[in-house]
Amino acid sequence: MHHQTLNLQIPTPNYAYPKHSSSLTTQTHKLTNFNLKLNHHFTSSYVISCKSYGIEKYWEAGGNCNMAIAAARLGLRCNVIGHIGDEIYGKFLLDVLQDEGINVIEMKEEDEEDIINKSSSEYETLLCWVLVDPLQRHGFCSRADFSKEPAFAWMTRLSDEVKSNIQKSQVLFCNGYGFDELPAGLISSALEYAVEVGTSVFFDPGPKGKSLAVGTREEQDALAKLLRFSDVLLLTSEEAESMTGLRNPIAAGKELLSKGVRTKWVIIKMGSKGSVLITRSGISCAPSFKVNVMDTVGCGDSFVAAIAYGYIHNMPLVHTLTIANAVGAATATGVGAGRNVANLQKVMSLMREANLNDDDDFWSKLFDEKSNEDDITILSKTSVNGFKNDCLNHVNFQKVVTEVLHKLEVPLANEILSS
Repeated sequence: MHHQTLNLQIPTPNYAYPKHSSSLTTQTHKLTNFNLKLNHHFTSSYVISCKSYGIEKYWEAGGNCNMAIAAARLGLRCNVIGHIGDEIYGKFLLDVLQDEGINVIEMKEEDEEDIINKSSSEYETLLCWVLVDPLQRHGFCSRADFSKEPAFAWMTRLSDEVKSNIQKSQVLFCNGYGFDELPAGLISSALEYAVEVGTSVFFDPGPKGKSLAVGTREEQDALAKLLRFSDVLLLTSEEAESMTGLRNPIAAGKELLSKGVRTKWVIIKMGSKGSVLITRSGISCAPSFKVNVMDTVGCGDSFVAAIAYGYIHNMPLVHTLTIANAVGAATATGVGAGRNVANLQKVMSLMREANLNDDDDFWSKLFDEKSNEDDITILSKTSVNGFKNDCLNHVNFQKVVTEVLHKLEVPLANEILSS
C-alpha cells in the first residue's frame, strides 16, 4: 500500500526513539518476517497540539506485527524473529503479541547478552509515529528516518535459533522497510539460508524499493537478490512501475517474473480496483470489495498474510486473491493497524455481503493485445464475457466465496473456542 508523506510539524519527545525488528513463522506451516515496530497513531490535529507522550491508547503494534496478527487470525501459528527492547514499549508489544498467540524469537545468541548495552537506544523498541490527515493520507516517522545506519546495526549474523525457525518454516517474509532496521547483509543472509533449506520467500519492496534501487551497493545487491530469488513478489501497481519502468501492471508483473530465478507468483495490488496474480502459465484477477474506508494503514500487511495463507494451503489462485482482497478491505473498515487488523468474523461477513467492485471496463483496458496469448481467469458475479479476449475464463464469485468460507470455518471455530 503506497502512503503519501505529509508535511506536518512533528513534536519530538525528549527520549530517544526505541526500536524493534522481527520476523514471523507458522507451524506446521512456518512463516518468518523481518521488521516490527510499535506505532503511535495520531490524526494531524492531535499531533500538532500534542504536549504529552506515552498515551497508551494511541499505541499499537506495527510493521510486520500487522501481518503476523492477521496471519494468526487466519489460523496460522506465527513467530516473530528479531528484537524487542526491555522498556515499557517493548513490554507492551510483547503483551500484544502474546495475546494474539504469537511468539518472539530473539535475533541474538544467549552468550551475546552481556555484550549489548541494554541502556543504549540501539537496544530499545523502535517507535514509529503515524500521522493521518482528514483525507486519510499517511505520513510515517521514526528515528530510523534520521540515520544512515539501520536501527539494529549491531545485528550482524543469524543466530542458530533464527536459522532453526527459518528451516522449520514454509514461508520467510521480508519487506522493504526491513532495511531501515536490519543491515542489508543480514537480510541477504536470511534469504540465502531460506533458499538453501527450501523455505519459500515472500518479498514486498513497498515504497522503500525505489530508494533501495539507488541506495548503497549492499542495499542494491540485497534488493536484486530478493527480486530474483523470492518465490512470491508483492507490489502495488505504482511500485511495479517504479521497479520496471512499465506502466501496465500486467506487463510489469511479467517483466519481474521473467527476471526471477525462483519466482512463482508476482502479485500486483491495485487498491480499490482489486489485485492480479501472475504466474508463468497464466493470470488470475479479482476485483476488490466495496467498503466504507476508515483507514488504510495495515491493509497491505493484512493482504500479504492472506496471500501466505492461500499459498501454504495450496488454494486455487482466484480463491487466494479473493480472501486477500477481503482481509485487506475488512482491515480498511477499522482505524489503525496492529490489533485493529481484520478478524475472521469481519472477513467472512464481508464476503457474504458480496459487494464486489465489478468494473469490466477497467479490466478490459488492463489487458493489452499481448494478453491474448495468456490464460486469464477473473472472479466475476456474472458469467457474461464482456472482454474481447478468447482466453478469458470467468469464475463464479458465489462459488468461490462458498468454498473459501468453508475453508475458514475451522480457524473461526478455533478462534471462538479460545476467546
